[in-house]
Amino acid sequence: MKEPDRPSGGFWHSVRSGKFHSALAFMRGPQTPQQLAFIRSLMKDNRRPEILGIPLNELEVVVFDLETTGFHYQQGDGILSFGAVRVIGEQVIEHETFYTIVNSGVLVPPFIAELTGITQPMVEAAPSLLEGLHNFMAFAGGRVLVAHAAAHDRGFLNAALWKTSKVRLTHRLLDTMMLAKRLYPEQADYSLDELLRSRDIPVEGRHHALSDACMTARLWTDYMKTIRTLGHAETLGDIYVYLSEG
Repeated sequence: MKEPDRPSGGFWHSVRSGKFHSALAFMRGPQTPQQLAFIRSLMKDNRRPEILGIPLNELEVVVFDLETTGFHYQQGDGILSFGAVRVIGEQVIEHETFYTIVNSGVLVPPFIAELTGITQPMVEAAPSLLEGLHNFMAFAGGRVLVAHAAAHDRGFLNAALWKTSKVRLTHRLLDTMMLAKRLYPEQADYSLDELLRSRDIPVEGRHHALSDACMTARLWTDYMKTIRTLGHAETLGDIYVYLSEG
């Protein structure tokens, strides 16, 4: 399938052409014990209680998306690509992004290749799953992670982390879909496409991990602004309380 049209020039042109700025894009090299040790050490210190007091306008998060070979990691589906962007408060830092295709050792089904534009030869030439995880985790650091319909991404990340490193994800993870359900209980459809349209955010380049991450980031900042304006929350800890009351 033809990759979805995106505006020419600027950020979206950079995404499509692969010329976007990225802190850790497509780092290559052999798997090393250092990569494994880094992932394991990072998972030890991600739930510090003091982070709950950070004001939302200062909170740093990494909004991310995964493309996968299917929908069921329990049945052997794997990660195809990672896309992520850094956000501070209500500002998307468009020049601080991450994107890589990875080789999880799983064949790309034809319908997934058509949907994502990621083909089997692209996967075979890509970094290993461990290398991709290492680079993604290095980009994320200890920041809070944000995703849309995050249970899907958490499941695939945990499966990949366990497969490569025998650890589980310990980062705090927030879900824009859960925030939408709390903010807009009357909404009929909480898919990413419909939520973007409801907030007048252009839907561009769907099913490309970096494009989806950047659109989700704009949704996140919109929700943070709304939550602060309505007085629902001022800190990260308040967000958890707000979600628990729904």
